[in-house]
Amino acid sequence: MVVVIGAALIGLLVLVIFGCVCVVWADRGGPAWTRAVAALTVRAGEVVRSAQRNRRRRGSNGGGGD
Repeated sequence: MVVVIGAALIGLLVLVIFGCVCVVWADRGGPAWTRAVAALTVRAGEVVRSAQRNRRRRGSNGGGGD
């Protein structure tokens, strides 16, 4: 079980690094496929950032009560 989780985390890390490399490469005029991967990477980052903001908002609204 631990090996599967470790392998999944390593795979995710490789995908993140590959996406970041594509963002830099596309910015410097790389091939069309790097621009496509870069666009997906940037969009995924925006989705994660939005989810984090929503989670923080929900957490601060529901606490206390005093």
